[in-house]
Amino acid sequence: MYIFPAIDLYDSKAVRLLKGDYEQMTVYSDNPMEIVRDFERNGISHIHIVDLEGAKSGDNINYQMIAKIRKNSDIFIQLGGGIRSMEQAEKYLSIGINRIILGTAAIEDENLLMKLLEKYQEKIAVGVDVMNGVVKTHGWRKSTGICLKDFCKKLNALNVRTIIATDISKDGAMKGTNIALYEELQKLTNADIIASGGIHNIEELKKIYELNLYGAIIGKAYYTGDIKLYEAIKYEK
Repeated sequence: MYIFPAIDLYDSKAVRLLKGDYEQMTVYSDNPMEIVRDFERNGISHIHIVDLEGAKSGDNINYQMIAKIRKNSDIFIQLGGGIRSMEQAEKYLSIGINRIILGTAAIEDENLLMKLLEKYQEKIAVGVDVMNGVVKTHGWRKSTGICLKDFCKKLNALNVRTIIATDISKDGAMKGTNIALYEELQKLTNADIIASGGIHNIEELKKIYELNLYGAIIGKAYYTGDIKLYEAIKYEK
């Protein structure tokens, strides 16, 4: 299992939202590059970056900060937020982003998803963001009306290699993750699954590890100090 500490970018700052609510935003650093350096010092090899403004509007406002992080670090970067065209996808892949995540576009533009999967294969992941069993898009603000099971069947048919699964109700709440969601996903898809949302202590991380998932994203718990990265990487394998 890979540990993916997260950096959520808004106005080129590292922030966290509560349950995806842009009105409940906490700024943790004006210099995200310093956070990347801390990840590296703690032996982290993979990170998860989200362009929150991109997720909301489709505009890649934080591109310059993302490019700066890529240029100044050899760490594996998976990136999501506002990637809704071939041009945007290739812009990030061309600067060395290791994996890009389609969320809204995976729902609204299946043709784009198919083209990217055909051309870039394992460099493409899909974000499955769920609230009460229903997939949401546009920075978690719009309900698609599509149930998790049906969406995963489609992704399986398209041979999506990696799924980042988030229970929105758990994200940033520091009250536990949705183990049942990841157990269900393991039955619905052959893809590598990365757990996201609500992993708030080492005990929770151990539960994810025992499911034998591909990865786990650590968000707010890193910033509050509830999870120490040097402890978290003990669960990498």
